Amino acid sequence: MKYLGIAMALALAAGAEAKDVVIHAGKLIDAVSSAPQSEMSIIIHDDRITGVEKGYVTKPGAEVIDLTHDTVLPGLIDSHVHITSQNEGGNPIANRFTHTDYDAAYRSVGYAANTLMAGFTTVRDVGAQTHVVVAMKRAIKEGRIKGPRMYVAGKALGPTGGHSDPLNGMDPTLDHPHWDEATIDGPEDAAKTVRRMHRDGVDLIKIMPSGGVLSIGDDPAVTTMTDAEITAVVATAHNLGMKVAAHAHGKDAILRAARLGVDSVEHGSYGDAECYKAMKEHGTYLVPTLLVAQTAVEIAKAHPETLNPSSAEKALQVGPMVIQNAGAAYKAGVKIAFGTDQGLNPHGNNAKEFALMVKAGITPWDAIMAATKGSADLLGAAKDIGSIQAGRYADIIAVAGDPLTDVTTLEHVGFVMKGGAVEKAM
Repeated sequence: MKYLGIAMALALAAGAEAKDVVIHAGKLIDAVSSAPQSEMSIIIHDDRITGVEKGYVTKPGAEVIDLTHDTVLPGLIDSHVHITSQNEGGNPIANRFTHTDYDAAYRSVGYAANTLMAGFTTVRDVGAQTHVVVAMKRAIKEGRIKGPRMYVAGKALGPTGGHSDPLNGMDPTLDHPHWDEATIDGPEDAAKTVRRMHRDGVDLIKIMPSGGVLSIGDDPAVTTMTDAEITAVVATAHNLGMKVAAHAHGKDAILRAARLGVDSVEHGSYGDAECYKAMKEHGTYLVPTLLVAQTAVEIAKAHPETLNPSSAEKALQVGPMVIQNAGAAYKAGVKIAFGTDQGLNPHGNNAKEFALMVKAGITPWDAIMAATKGSADLLGAAKDIGSIQAGRYADIIAVAGDPLTDVTTLEHVGFVMKGGAVEKAM
């Protein structure tokens, strides 16, 4: 396998000559048809797919890419990442106080490249320093650095003492100029903050209506936001054309978030039949994030000192519930989008989520659909990404093997094309 230089992306961004490409796919999972197709050709002009045809066709002047021995799929979409952070051991509180946003910005360049090379051509970042992640999205779009398409939430919003409050467990006299930016108390404060974040360039809003696992001292089962606060966020965000993702572990938080109109519930650990009914009635997606749950349990058992105080105990309790909930929600007919919560596990390992989804009872086909057309629908971007059909971006990957037989094949993506540019070749 070989990596192609950034010059191609820069050339495309600068308006290079029109380019025609034909991909010959031995097996094609296009996220449009109800089953894989054999011996297909994908026709590409510049950054978009212009057609998909049966058989191995050629076009005058077009470059032909031979993937006749491989399975070709749409570029994968991870709907829950934290691209500017990654657990690398050590004391988490010491790390927090000895690193700055500048460190995060430099490190995340590598994280983004690793994610793209793993076949994830689009991500939804649902929690990062707003100015850093917005700048990263812009740099990738301009072709200055390698990385997936990005839909970003910036800082997650939550109440004083909630999951996203940076002062949790800290000396109350500590202060930082940006620590209160995402703390919302009351509906007026919530609405104003959403408007400011929209002005700052985010694509969606992330809220924290329940406690969390990796934060200090809060309870994942407890609801921490009022209905008025959630409603203010949802109404303001939707009015501005932005979707809302809700971190919600506890049953009450899941029910409130779904009934009040959020677009997705992240984690959903304590979900039950009543939650699934509400989510189905309101069209709410579940993003299960099984990989982070498994990773948190593994770390809690082997190196609890590398987690925040109280987090190891919570991880051991909540982690096993996450996979059970994912399977139950899937069987109940809740819409599932693929998401890993990458940042605890190294970026680039995103595809390990697939095996956990299958373990939870989700079929390999539906797991792949969750990472393609399902996630694209959640993002509101199905006209651009998530499938291989005319009009979509030429975001295309390939693996040697059949992911429907062995879903772990997707952990070894050999070919990556993003927007018509080959980033990784077989």
